[in-house]
Amino acid sequence: MRTIPSKEARSRLIFALDMGDGIDETLHWVERLRDHIGVCKVGKEAFTHFGPAIVRRIQDLGGRVFLDLKFHDIPNTVAKAAEGAVKLGVAMFNVHALGGREMMEKTVSAAEKSAREAGVEKPLILAVTVLTSLNDRDLFELGFHQTTQGLAAHLAAVACRAGVGGVVASPQDILSIRGSCGPDFAIVTPGIRLGGEMEKDDQKRIDTPREAIRNGADYIVVGRPIRLAKDPVEAADRIVEEIALGLADRK
Repeated sequence: MRTIPSKEARSRLIFALDMGDGIDETLHWVERLRDHIGVCKVGKEAFTHFGPAIVRRIQDLGGRVFLDLKFHDIPNTVAKAAEGAVKLGVAMFNVHALGGREMMEKTVSAAEKSAREAGVEKPLILAVTVLTSLNDRDLFELGFHQTTQGLAAHLAAVACRAGVGGVVASPQDILSIRGSCGPDFAIVTPGIRLGGEMEKDDQKRIDTPREAIRNGADYIVVGRPIRLAKDPVEAADRIVEEIALGLADRK
């Protein structure tokens, strides 16, 4: 069996850096984990507390950033936000697929133009499909008449046609999305829990790192299982080992 290089496996681990007790304390996590993860996710909590400075300081430490602000607004507004994300130099950012195809198309176009003018690589643009905190009952209450899996696959297909590079989706939706969008469409998967720690919290549709990668996820997002571990570095390394196993399982 081919051995998957640890660097390849590590590059697929996104650490959710959603802290809020002080920028230096937050950056301590980057310093502690930067050699054990691939990307730092800056979400609404950290960005609201610290603004663009948190992104720049992560980059100064050599980290790559996933800007997880889930842009969802009229097309022109989101396109302008995309230009700002490109100028920040993030590796990836996301929008809500429910913002519609026009919104996503204009976002992609604006990001490509901004990256070309700046002479930088365009970030990976992701569309959020169905939050992992929602299940079929929640969707019905909101007026949707599809399952979470069906809606996620449908929204992913719309995003793919709009030129978006991938999606953020539950591990339970990976196979249907891969079937709809093909092998080159990136799938970023939150809702990851280590084996033996599969208790449910606000994430209702979850899976282990190995299973998510085996089923076709390109990246997994992990926060609490690392952050709350007795030894966060050991936990991150264990997850990378599971990622490597999941990659090997594909072979």
